[in-house]
Amino acid sequence: MFILREATRAIRITLMLWVITAIVYPLLILIVAQVPILNEKANGSIMHNIQGQPIGSALIGQQFRTDRYFHGRPSTVKYSQGKEAKSTGISGASNLAPSNPDLLNRVEGTANRLREENIQPIADLIYTSGSGLDPHISVKAAQEQLARVASVRGVRPEELLPLIYKYTEGRFLDIFGEPGVNVLKLNYALDLDEFNRQQNK
Repeated sequence: MFILREATRAIRITLMLWVITAIVYPLLILIVAQVPILNEKANGSIMHNIQGQPIGSALIGQQFRTDRYFHGRPSTVKYSQGKEAKSTGISGASNLAPSNPDLLNRVEGTANRLREENIQPIADLIYTSGSGLDPHISVKAAQEQLARVASVRGVRPEELLPLIYKYTEGRFLDIFGEPGVNVLKLNYALDLDEFNRQQNK
């Protein structure tokens, strides 16, 4: 009789905890996350282009290959983009040792390519981040690419400089890390600025 009573009690407690942790708590978090001040990040901070099509998340690094755009940090993650885009669901570094020839060759190759483009090969333009998904570059890294982007788009560098500062995000809690430029937001602003210029002609 004692064993049956204790077993019944254990089952009741288990069911109660399951309802709280598997149903009530997730629903509560979902409701709180949809508060207007939080729902953008809770829903992935997805950005859309002028046509209203999703172009990526402002929280995850993207690869921009043409000279019309500012380039983000190099990444060992193979991004999928376009209509065939699929969520990779992975992040991470290459885990290559500093003495590994593959790492040394990649870094040297990237540094040489940047020098050929008259860009100073500063750290966040040649080294990957720990996650491989960093959406930011330093203000210095953006400024190094300014002349190239302005030249291709046919504008003066001074005209694009305010956009760099506009999309520079400060330190986390004003204490941790360094200010960084959100590359996706900056590149979208470039396209929007160019679109507005053409409309005003």
